[in-house]
Amino acid sequence: MTIAQKKVVVSKVRKTENKDFQFQENDVRLTSSEKINQFRKSAWNRYVSFPLPTTKDEAWRRTDLRALKVDQFHFADMQELETQADIPQNLLNPVADGEHGGEIIWSGKLLQKKLDPILAEKGVVFTDLLTAETDYPQLLEKVMGKIVRVDEGKFAAMSAALAQNGIFLYIPKNVTVDSPLHSLFWGAGLNLSLISHVLVYLEEGATATYVHEVASESLEKGQSFHAGNIEIYVGPAANLRFVELQSWGNHVWNFTHERVQVDHDGHLDWIFGAIGGKVTKNFAELDLIASGAVGKMSGFYFTDQQQHLDYDSQQNHLAPHTTSDLLFKGALVEESRSVWQGMIYVAPGADKTDGYQANRNLLLSREARADSIPGLEILANDVRCTHGATVGKIDAEQIFYLMARGVPRDYAERLIVEGFFDPIMQRIPFEGVRERFQEAIKSKMESYHR
Repeated sequence: MTIAQKKVVVSKVRKTENKDFQFQENDVRLTSSEKINQFRKSAWNRYVSFPLPTTKDEAWRRTDLRALKVDQFHFADMQELETQADIPQNLLNPVADGEHGGEIIWSGKLLQKKLDPILAEKGVVFTDLLTAETDYPQLLEKVMGKIVRVDEGKFAAMSAALAQNGIFLYIPKNVTVDSPLHSLFWGAGLNLSLISHVLVYLEEGATATYVHEVASESLEKGQSFHAGNIEIYVGPAANLRFVELQSWGNHVWNFTHERVQVDHDGHLDWIFGAIGGKVTKNFAELDLIASGAVGKMSGFYFTDQQQHLDYDSQQNHLAPHTTSDLLFKGALVEESRSVWQGMIYVAPGADKTDGYQANRNLLLSREARADSIPGLEILANDVRCTHGATVGKIDAEQIFYLMARGVPRDYAERLIVEGFFDPIMQRIPFEGVRERFQEAIKSKMESYHR
């Protein structure tokens, strides 16, 4: 074979670009607390040491960040904040019957806070993070960085180091907060960074219900992103109902690390609702750290268009006689995709553990895709742990049954989807929250059928 006749093999190698966010060390906000400052500096050092996650990382294998324009994001300046879209009225409506015990609304250009004076007299603290750093640094130090570690990943370290604002909730020993507490983060605009840090600490015997929302308008062109940490401690015999609502616009990339620690005989009821965002990667972990701890996790998500939602949940039984119960349900239309990967971990010596997890998905179009990956890691004896996952379509017989009784097909599908989500809706404590989810179901179904 002559040189001219030799075959030339061209190897196509995907070019990788070492882009990163354009944050600087002087973006780290320092306070009057030396401990908080040391924590933030440590978080910054860990942040810059981490590369961006890729699909080669096991936890990110199904979520690709190559389309994220990391080098274009910045914190909003005063001029951008002034032109920011106002918060829609429907998000300002009460999430529960009666008055909130406290409420915080933050949009960058707006910060509103209120707390029932009776609760304040009892020692309850419910305020924004910047105020807490100034007025309650010793209380903040109880929880900040103690539950979500800065070495857990780039976005965990980013949120710890660079949080623009956040929420701090502290309930003293044996104090019961009867009326729900509510917070709302509103982010608007393009190419913007929104970084938050939520911290909750319930002392022994405390009881509270807390609803936290994140939301924004939807913009057709461009991107924005949110990174957030949520750290929660539920003390011995304490009781917390925590409701999370995520309705980011369809241009927002959302990354969160969340963990709740439940102590001896404590009880947690944790409810997720996700209907927005372009891409979401959420790490949600429940740590049952002492005997008698109980945690329930309930999730609702509905994706459309090209939304991508990736939930990574972990139920960690770290002591004997602990109980966890997880149920996540999702519906998908158009070309959207969901990923749920769950793990029940039972540590050595954590006997008499009772753990359950289930994920149910309803595909409403051929192009939609749901990956459901349950798992168990059991290192103790005498436990009861079960899991299950399903991915399916609407039953044609149910559609036929309803249509045979005069129900239009579009409405019949909506009724079936609402029935599919009803077990989750029954776990939501407030009619206002249920109505928001039900309105989202209706809106997505109507948009899909157009």
